[in-house]
Amino acid sequence: MPSPYPFPCIPSRREACIDVGHPQSPNAALPPADKQLTLHDTLRPEHLADLYITLSTRDGSGSVRPYAPPQEGTPLSYGHHLAFFHPRNPEAALRSDGTDTDFCPPEPFTRRMWAGGRMEWKRPLSVGDKATARATIGAVTKKRFEKGTPMVFVSQKIEYRKQDSSEVCIEEDRAHVYLAEAGNKRGAREVNGLPAPEFSFEYTPSPTTLFRFSALTFNGHYIHLDKEYAQKSEGYPERLVHGPLTALMLLDVATLHLPGSAFKSFEYRAVNPIVVNRPVKISGAQTDKETVVVWAEETASKVVGMTGKITLAKA
Repeated sequence: MPSPYPFPCIPSRREACIDVGHPQSPNAALPPADKQLTLHDTLRPEHLADLYITLSTRDGSGSVRPYAPPQEGTPLSYGHHLAFFHPRNPEAALRSDGTDTDFCPPEPFTRRMWAGGRMEWKRPLSVGDKATARATIGAVTKKRFEKGTPMVFVSQKIEYRKQDSSEVCIEEDRAHVYLAEAGNKRGAREVNGLPAPEFSFEYTPSPTTLFRFSALTFNGHYIHLDKEYAQKSEGYPERLVHGPLTALMLLDVATLHLPGSAFKSFEYRAVNPIVVNRPVKISGAQTDKETVVVWAEETASKVVGMTGKITLAKA
């Protein structure tokens, strides 16, 4: 049902956007439950090699492990599917901040942030496989409408399969939050109750890191690429590190320190922005036989940017 309020999507993008109704109305219409997006990709070793050389856990520049290019037929590492299955939309179809309109709410909810998600590994995908990702709407949640600072959370459910197979290899829930105003309107959120770290890894996400990851994921969001945009339009001190890059680093550091462990699932939540050129410490601790808690924090300020929980597969 079309919204009775005058807040349509941009005309050329109308079919891609989600109608949530009037931006101040908590009773606005929900999007159609059958909206979906299907993407096909090949888990090419060349593309993964570019990812490896982007990640400081794999680029061979430190002492953690030498660079080893991905080999066709070997299992795809945890989280590395995030470098594939991106929408391929023409520039004219993007929003003014460079983001895709797939699964987006209409204006004025144009400021997108990666909020968190969950992954569950059911069957292996291998380097070189042809695969398909099918994304549907999991949930649309509207918050703070009654307080005049509305935000819309859009959750996608994504299933990854090998080409021509009905068996799901990876199930993923992915949540974005869309704001009507600049995102940096609050102080840092505190995170309590984290365990004492049993392992850690430090790195500094540079502008080159952000550019390379944006290129790998076909992500044109200015908040990662344009310093002036991040400061003047979004109110942040500098460009922000991608949420999926931090999530991937949490997984990669855990695999580095838990060699041979099989992961069943991973839940994570973005808590505070992580800013380019600031050293970041990835830490983790195994709290019981099946649970590993991981988190990313700015080394100097100790502000936690992302938390996560890895559930290990039973032996």
